[in-house]
Amino acid sequence: MSQPRQSRALVIVNTDFRSSDGDVTLGTRNGAKREAEKLSTTLSRLNYEVKLMHNKTAKEIEDLYQQECCCEHGEYFVSIISSHGEEGVIFGCDSKPVKLTRIFQILSSKKCPALTKIPKIFFIQACRGHEFDQGVVVECDSGVREPDGFSDYLSIPPQTVVMFACSPGYVAFLNISGSMFLQALLKVLEGEERHLALNRLMTRINWEVAFYCQARGTYEGCKEMPCFVTNLLQEVFPFSAPTAEEAGGV
Repeated sequence: MSQPRQSRALVIVNTDFRSSDGDVTLGTRNGAKREAEKLSTTLSRLNYEVKLMHNKTAKEIEDLYQQECCCEHGEYFVSIISSHGEEGVIFGCDSKPVKLTRIFQILSSKKCPALTKIPKIFFIQACRGHEFDQGVVVECDSGVREPDGFSDYLSIPPQTVVMFACSPGYVAFLNISGSMFLQALLKVLEGEERHLALNRLMTRINWEVAFYCQARGTYEGCKEMPCFVTNLLQEVFPFSAPTAEEAGGV
């Protein structure tokens, strides 16, 4: 009996940035490399075939997603992007922007039939602006929801989820120990909460970052609020498969 195809994961982490003439432009992202390596190892344990890529230019990032269109995929496609960014874009290591809509266009049903029915899940660790979130007091019994702001500008392919480290217009924090957002993702994937449906898993990440994380040092007390957009039509459980150790009875 043939084995089912492995789900695939593409992890892109940019830590060092230079312009075309070799000048250092954006700051070095200390802590991001080790964090991405830990996430890659964890996804491998969860039976993903992981491709981890360091310091890729804007063109190389687009090419990596083009290559996924030619691959055989399992039940899910997961991508983690860790880089500098602004609203709607992330930066290659050449300091050139890559529009997120461009990435999603590459993976659209028209250009990538292989991924049409497969849930595509993005976790994006990057700033979305220059504002600092000072945090607010939350009234937990309020039933009023604020507009999410996604529908006006973000066009994603069918069967896609995108989770951002922070809200539109705000910075995402990173230090030598890693980022608030991806550390929370790592904690969830390494624990029993990985068995949750994806929307509940992401809500749990929101909780972890909002209530248990805050910046220190220069930005002491500043907060971060992840958020996500989805057009999935059903609950999915992308991280609930037995680990390699569990499957082997270890």
